[in-house]
Amino acid sequence: MAEATNVKTAPKTAAKRKPAVKRKPAAKRKPVARKTAAKKATPEFAAKAQEASRKAFLASLGFYGKAFDQAQEQFNNMQDQMEDRRKKADKLYKELVKRGQKVEKDAKVALKDIELPKLELESLTDRKKLDKQLKKVKARFAELKETVGFKTAA
Repeated sequence: MAEATNVKTAPKTAAKRKPAVKRKPAAKRKPVARKTAAKKATPEFAAKAQEASRKAFLASLGFYGKAFDQAQEQFNNMQDQMEDRRKKADKLYKELVKRGQKVEKDAKVALKDIELPKLELESLTDRKKLDKQLKKVKARFAELKETVGFKTAA
């Protein structure tokens, strides 16, 4: 019978490197005709580059100017709207003051119509007189409420 033998293999060692091949230094090349042509085109190229950069600057300046004009226009529109709203608010305020004066006048007339008894201890304790006055006041208040056009939230 064949017995299995444990054979240890030797650990792998790093592969030996070959010595680097010495290279010859690169030979200097002769200038190509393009370089001489590039030297001739340099002033023309510089002029074109300068013109392109100037146009880019002017475009950004124009953009800034246009944005400023639009912002100014929006600001002026908002100011005009605010002024219109102030005028409307002033007009509404004056109308409300006139309306309040009219309601006050009507309320004063209504209070004169109501006969209030002199403040005596006896009259305050008499329940029948108080109920009668209360009914009068409620009726008059209901009339005022209808003339003013007051609506309750319900």
